[in-house]
Amino acid sequence: MYDRISAGALNYAPYRLEGSRLLLRGPRPQTGGAWCAFLGGSETYGRFVPAPYPALVERSLGLPCANFGCQGGGIEVYLKDEALLEACRGASVTVIAATGAHALSNRYFKVHPRRNDRFIRASATLKDFYRDVDFSEFHFTRHMLTGLHARSAERFARVVAEMQAAWMARMRTLIGLVGGRVILLWLGEDDAAGDPDMSPPFGPEPLFVTARMIDELRLMVHEVVICRSPPLLGVERSQGMVMSEIEAPLARAGLPVALHRRAADALVGPLRRLFMAGWHDSLAGSRPSARSAPRPEGGVSTQAPACRGKASLVLPYDNLSLRQDNIM
Repeated sequence: MYDRISAGALNYAPYRLEGSRLLLRGPRPQTGGAWCAFLGGSETYGRFVPAPYPALVERSLGLPCANFGCQGGGIEVYLKDEALLEACRGASVTVIAATGAHALSNRYFKVHPRRNDRFIRASATLKDFYRDVDFSEFHFTRHMLTGLHARSAERFARVVAEMQAAWMARMRTLIGLVGGRVILLWLGEDDAAGDPDMSPPFGPEPLFVTARMIDELRLMVHEVVICRSPPLLGVERSQGMVMSEIEAPLARAGLPVALHRRAADALVGPLRRLFMAGWHDSLAGSRPSARSAPRPEGGVSTQAPACRGKASLVLPYDNLSLRQDNIM
């Protein structure tokens, strides 16, 4: 989709990893030595942004940074792409940007396996819960959730709780499957006043992800980097972006260039400390566990020792929520 270049638009130099169906943003990185992998959704991909935050980090560190961000993707797209997971296992460090809790299948509804923002179908449980809703009208998850909230805020609270529980289970699984050294990035805009697209019931991006949820993952990653900012409004949102005239409304809905810069600034320090500690030398031999990582001090980042074990992270919840006979 994003390999089509229109007048006034960016060339994203798209490519695919061998064995992967995802179209990634180029240029293809050099991954023979020390390098960083970046996982995330639309914000990480950086549509309309000449240099999204992975590219800015690369310039600051002088080391290759692979932007594996997926437009419209969430956690689920990575859990089903073994080629990308294997690539991340070979990286010196993997930065995982938190994506919305609405962009993954759960016991109430199923999303598209690669475009996780697209609604596929509701489960029998959700249909019974919302008998007054015609789910055939919905094609996008956000649209569907808007309709459910309009029907009943009380019932909608149960849907939110299910999305958040599924998000926690899948994030634990993803971190365990990536292995090695992981930095969790919580990136977005907090105060949504004046922006109807980010007003309640949804709140700020990533949707339905709270500080408590991020905090519960601290023990599984080397470091948590928090980069939250009040939103820019109106034309300020698209300053520095490159797009055709017809794409301008879409550009204003994305992450502003200014926040890409702030994210890069927040990440450079933690990443530089990892490389200065000599972690990249381990690529020639055995990979150290995240538990042995040096702890940074100060700055916008907070980290804790990691506890990891792949088998224990594939929770029964995951198997239940993705069973085909549970989604009708």
